[in-house]
Amino acid sequence: MNIKMRFKTLIAMLALVTLTYAQEGNPTMHLTLDKAIELALSENPTMKVAEQEIQLKEVSKREAWQNLLPTVSIDGTISYNIKVAEIKTSMGSFKMGMDDSNTWNGALQVAVPLYAPAVYKTMSLTKSDLELAVEKSRGSKLDLVNQVTKAYYQLMLAQDSYKVLQDNYKQAEINFDIVKAKFDQGSVSEYDKLSAEVQKNSAWPSVVSGKNAVELAKLQLKVLMGITADVNLVIDDNLKNHEVEMAAAGTQRIDLSNNSTLRQLDLNADLLRKQRKILNTSFHPTLALVGSYQYQSMSNTNWEVHNYNWSNASSLTLSLSIPLFKASNFTKLKTNKIQQSQLAENRLNTERMLNMQAQSYIDNMKKSTEQLQSSKLAVEQAQKGLNISQKRYEVGKGTILELNNSQVSLTNTQLAYNNTIFEYLVAQSELNTVLGKE
Repeated sequence: MNIKMRFKTLIAMLALVTLTYAQEGNPTMHLTLDKAIELALSENPTMKVAEQEIQLKEVSKREAWQNLLPTVSIDGTISYNIKVAEIKTSMGSFKMGMDDSNTWNGALQVAVPLYAPAVYKTMSLTKSDLELAVEKSRGSKLDLVNQVTKAYYQLMLAQDSYKVLQDNYKQAEINFDIVKAKFDQGSVSEYDKLSAEVQKNSAWPSVVSGKNAVELAKLQLKVLMGITADVNLVIDDNLKNHEVEMAAAGTQRIDLSNNSTLRQLDLNADLLRKQRKILNTSFHPTLALVGSYQYQSMSNTNWEVHNYNWSNASSLTLSLSIPLFKASNFTKLKTNKIQQSQLAENRLNTERMLNMQAQSYIDNMKKSTEQLQSSKLAVEQAQKGLNISQKRYEVGKGTILELNNSQVSLTNTQLAYNNTIFEYLVAQSELNTVLGKE
């Protein structure tokens, strides 16, 4: 992440995240979904790795066109000739120098590729490779946003369910106090008192479990956001606030044109096509221009370099290489063709699976929307039933069983109501990921 992006992220964090301190001294973060996503995208290691991958591809792209630049090298050798080579002909023998002497040689060489088809195709390949890295980064972002969104909703569900369980326990305590008062007055049996007490005691483990669920959901969200575990998360939101969102939801249409998985498969197919073009260049000639300059001294019997006799030489070479036959070139082309066929089949199957997933998420959203009103009505009726059963019991016309059943019914309907909204929100988040909505 560059300095400009870090500065923007810091400003966003200062503007979006409010930190206070609890009594224990730990910072408290008041969180919304947008804040959670913003923080996760800037701090989660997955996104940092994806950004670094893009940087690597940009370096590879520069490296590809740099192969067209001249290469310059300087070479130097010192040779000690124990016995030099000798040429023998019918006219006599000729030694290629002097025995027991040393030779010094320095050379400067410049090579310029004039025609290198493999380099041109590789430049095009690295451009597609960079596009694939960018798309993979977008896919990682979509997946992270989906995970953070679901974790945020999971924390909301845990908090709302914990509140329901707390209210259930408080109601059980109220019922027990009512029954105990009537028992002390002798107007109800000991069985009623025991039943109310059992109802109260059995409600407490659920409260403990609900609290643990909240802490676990907070920890999961902290991990995704990349923040330390000692920060206290506070979500000033609840599932009931998203009723309007469900009511305003329109008909969903499946459009996979922005799906990251399919885009990556298409880019991989493009890479395979360009790789085939690179393989085809194995049958093309290459042309290079090489210029060299040498400075040397031969047949020196001492090591007084400053007294040597030096000579220079230069040359300009035009090098043409024409490949005639290499069996592995044909094998590589066959492998590339099979890989393209495999990728095409894989894409077709992936598109079918994504269509099925998208349709299942849409169906789940419809089901949750249809269940919402009935769940809401069930909560109202259960609350009314509890009020009636309490009045009936107070006036001696109801039984403890009716009171306990009405309380359990209210708790179950409230939990079901929360779960209905939660399932809709999770299905919507999953659908947005499949459709590639950012």
